[in-house]
Amino acid sequence: MGVLVDPGQGRAVSAELTAISGLPALFRPTPAAAERTLEFFTANIRNPNTRRAYARAVAAFAVWCGEQGLPELAALRPVHIAAYVEQLQGRVSAPSVKQHLAALRVLFDWLVVGQVIPFNPASSVRGPRHSVRKGKTPVLTAEEARAMLDAIDITTPVGLRDRALIGLMVFTFARVGAAIGMRVEDVYVQGRRTWVRLHEKGGKVHEMPCHHNLDEYVHAYLNIDGLGDDKKAFLFRSAKGRGGQLSALPMSQADVYRMIGRRAASALVATKVGCHSFRATGITEYLRNGGKLEVAQQMANHESARTTGLYDRRQDEVSLDEVERIRI
Repeated sequence: MGVLVDPGQGRAVSAELTAISGLPALFRPTPAAAERTLEFFTANIRNPNTRRAYARAVAAFAVWCGEQGLPELAALRPVHIAAYVEQLQGRVSAPSVKQHLAALRVLFDWLVVGQVIPFNPASSVRGPRHSVRKGKTPVLTAEEARAMLDAIDITTPVGLRDRALIGLMVFTFARVGAAIGMRVEDVYVQGRRTWVRLHEKGGKVHEMPCHHNLDEYVHAYLNIDGLGDDKKAFLFRSAKGRGGQLSALPMSQADVYRMIGRRAASALVATKVGCHSFRATGITEYLRNGGKLEVAQQMANHESARTTGLYDRRQDEVSLDEVERIRI
């Protein structure tokens, strides 16, 4: 006799089985191990960026284990994790090695709690030492940022969108993920001032008043016919083909990255700029004009002032001035 299954439940079970079959063989020696591993990536990790990064790290480790003849999850020991970390150091940067190790540690902890393995083989393995005082994110000068904004053709909806989005990231220090996740209702007026509401990492809601330039950019964008009517609609929407019109779908991070590349090229900005560059540019210019680090930390929604300090590139200009003293 067949088992009666609700159609919706059947689809869910089918999707789960497909996901389990896609796991590396190392992490599905038993149905319980496979299910627990799948739960780690679905129920335990909520941030999609972290999920993707950890999935890549775990998959790479599983491939390495296969190459080393280590097919059994329960057979893994600290010496195996240490050997993996050692060979990783010859191929990738120290921060990437630390991320791989972190992924293995938390996954193995999850498997230990689920009684899949008796102990965590990665818990005692130390990663490489790594200390930075300045971030690697390319930073624009104020002149370059202004040139990019001024070069945008604002006679089209796409142009108004791009100016508002770049302005948002510069003047509120917003992460690109928080920017493209905004809804129309996340722009509001309070105390005769326009504010924006950013949904940051970890479910944190961060609210910022708009700089007067950003106020102008956002309201010019929202004045596009019909764009501001649906308060639940996405604020920054993808374009329909090459016509300059907007769809109802949100921009992706890849969309923003390509847009930034086009805008930089049209403004003749040679700096290799990315999505995060505007956050770093805004913080640097704020501090250069007398802003306080602790206030910048609050504006950027950083947990630590040390993190905010990584975006401070004022010393780059000082270094350049000193180099120019070498008059030959």
